Amino acid sequence: MAGANFGVIGLGVMGRNLALNAERRGFTVAVFNRSTERTEEFVAGCPDRRFVPSYSLPEFVRAIERPRTVLLMIRAGPATDAVLSDLLPLLERGDVLIDGGNAHPEETDRRQAKVSEHDVHYLGAGISGGASGALHGPSIMVGGTDEAYAIAGPILETIAAEGPAGVCCAHLGVGSAGHYVKMVHNGIEYAIMQALAEAYDLMRRGLGFSADEAADAFEAWNRRELAGYLVEITGRILRRIDPEAGVPLVERILDTAAQKGTGKWSSQSALDLGSPAPTLAAAVYARILSSLRDERIAAEVLLEGPVPKNENHLNPETLYSATLLTVIGALAEGFRQLRDASDEHGYSLDLAEAARVWMAGCIIRSDLLAPIREVFLETPGCRFLLAAEPFRTIWTEHQAGFRETVAWAQQNGIPIPAMSSALNAFDAYRTGRLPANLIQAQRDYFGAHTYERIDREGTFHTEWEDA
Repeated sequence: MAGANFGVIGLGVMGRNLALNAERRGFTVAVFNRSTERTEEFVAGCPDRRFVPSYSLPEFVRAIERPRTVLLMIRAGPATDAVLSDLLPLLERGDVLIDGGNAHPEETDRRQAKVSEHDVHYLGAGISGGASGALHGPSIMVGGTDEAYAIAGPILETIAAEGPAGVCCAHLGVGSAGHYVKMVHNGIEYAIMQALAEAYDLMRRGLGFSADEAADAFEAWNRRELAGYLVEITGRILRRIDPEAGVPLVERILDTAAQKGTGKWSSQSALDLGSPAPTLAAAVYARILSSLRDERIAAEVLLEGPVPKNENHLNPETLYSATLLTVIGALAEGFRQLRDASDEHGYSLDLAEAARVWMAGCIIRSDLLAPIREVFLETPGCRFLLAAEPFRTIWTEHQAGFRETVAWAQQNGIPIPAMSSALNAFDAYRTGRLPANLIQAQRDYFGAHTYERIDREGTFHTEWEDA
């Protein structure tokens, strides 16, 4: 069979499911994998479907109609560069390559420049939704030129999820805009997952909940403002019983969490931009700390701390307040970082459109994204979500419960890095005068870095030793 109108390179879980998705939507899909066996296995499992198996890159390229649209679903990094080196000489002017991996935005910018030398288009597409989303409809965040999106966009929009405000695929900006938005999406994802894990821990140790009772709570939360995919699956996870031990499966899972890089990249970029994202960073550090399991087990014996007081249980409603505001804080930090990155890199991001694309298909999809979108539609220049309605009212209604939860956890020695970081960030943001004046003075004292004053313009230096 020839005449494919779409090509996929890389038949891992995501690539395979995206190929199946595209074929189901009416496309004839050329497929190639470095491992011949994987290609053969994939095609054998899909008889009588519109797939064109290819066992070399020249064969793959010949199978696709021009202008070719090729989706790369391969490991980010050297593997992507290796495929590009072999593939570029085979392509022709006007063909479009779509990098659907979790590439670092700086690498995407570099590859776009390299590919453009061959008169070939290169789109960086952040794809979220996991294996299920890839198969049934993911959220797709695209960066690159208008010309490239005009060619590849109709295919990507066809395979994307359908959300309440339209298809969850959009051309978000030039250059690496798509991969940058996906990177921040993953930073927010880290923070929300950490907040839910902290809520689960507080339910166990502060409320004495069983796994079933915690599942009941998350299911109830999923009918309130917090409704979203991650809250939904948390309830489902807590219901699952280990068939061998007859206990909740979650209690048999090792308490260490890996991190593949995107959350770390998001925090590193926030630091480079000077964009405050402490909740997102706390979630990354929480995962790193979780990996120190042997040290933690030893320290539990060596370092004395308070024992949670069962007679002074936490209030379930204040725990909801803390979780809700932590999740909103993570989203607020992420959207602020997107704005700051757009200003720095010239992405011209439409934040309302970013929120719309996240409303279905992706991991952080939730009911909160609809009002976030409305904020940016009405006030495109909004810097921080908590300053806009309905989030200012949510803060007013829930901040007392947030404080009560954080105080209870700290007094009882239960770590809540995401919740405490979010609360500190909110309080710093709403404080008109912070103690950074002393830091300015300290820097000037030991390094003559100068300082500014509140009562006159200019920069100043004091000979502090003389004083």
